[in-house]
Amino acid sequence: MGNMKHIVVTGGAGFIGSHTVAALQQEGFAVTVLDNFSNSDPSVIGRIGQITGQCPALAEIDLRDRDAVFSFFREAGADAVIHFAGFKAVGESCLHPLDYFHNNIGGTVNLLAAMDAAGCKRIVFSSSATVYGDKNPVPFVETMPTGAANPYGRTKRVIEEMLSDMTASDPAWSAAALRYFNPVGAHPSGLIGENPNGIPDNLVPYIAKVACGELEALRVFGNDYDTPDGTCLRDYIHVCDLAKGHICAMRYLAEHTGFETVNLGTGRSASVLEVLHAYETACGRKLPYVIAPRRPGDIPRMQADVRKAKRLLHWSAESDLVTMCRDSWHFTIMQKERRESHAVHRHQGVSEG
Repeated sequence: MGNMKHIVVTGGAGFIGSHTVAALQQEGFAVTVLDNFSNSDPSVIGRIGQITGQCPALAEIDLRDRDAVFSFFREAGADAVIHFAGFKAVGESCLHPLDYFHNNIGGTVNLLAAMDAAGCKRIVFSSSATVYGDKNPVPFVETMPTGAANPYGRTKRVIEEMLSDMTASDPAWSAAALRYFNPVGAHPSGLIGENPNGIPDNLVPYIAKVACGELEALRVFGNDYDTPDGTCLRDYIHVCDLAKGHICAMRYLAEHTGFETVNLGTGRSASVLEVLHAYETACGRKLPYVIAPRRPGDIPRMQADVRKAKRLLHWSAESDLVTMCRDSWHFTIMQKERRESHAVHRHQGVSEG
């Protein structure tokens, strides 16, 4: 990828973004993180530096700020973009759909326009398996019709259509929409992982907070689905495998134009309760849970057909569910120790002063 040296990663301080930034740096790319820290921690930038030996460059920008985005790309000299930035909670999107349309779609319009004006015409987009909706049979294949079941998924679907239209209108554009399933786990170092602000919307970070005593019990949203144990089935993928998938997609875009959609998953699924039990193995104790009503926008089964990723990107997931939960628990313990150490140092500083 000799003609792609500087990669801009929007949302690069977030869960998937931070792991991808670390992987890119370890592959020798110059990386700039573009983030507004609405659901991420600025300290992640320093921890990426601990992993790779160098902190990525940082531009604190909100994609909804059109002038700031255009100004950044005029000066950045970016060769390509990996676009993670966006709101991502299914339940929240059902309650506040306009916020999701404004942030996810509006921010992407600004991003693409600024890239186009700067002549930066390669992009890997963080899409989602939610674009398959609730009508398609599993496993999901990229050729299936899309029809998202919630506003979050609809924003992903619209952005995919935008990228398809951009590449059709200008043969210099190349874009890949990576439809990934349920990213979990953490970097083996324990330095970066999933650490959302507030009460987590996703399953594994919620379980992690129960395991370390920050939340009382896991809420399982529905146990009456048509699945073996009544709880939803998802295709869980290790975030480090996912990060490698983005680099494989960048390699593909270096040699191809046009638009491609590609599933990133394991091709296997696990239920909510199976994930809970795997996490119990990781942390060494039973974890409490309660059954709650179904959550709006959820569908019973999601599982990837991964043949296209293997054929087109020469990529496949490697980690199993046990490894995903083990790495998540390792990060959770280290994150708790970091918070406690910081609190002690802060207290000592006040006392000594």
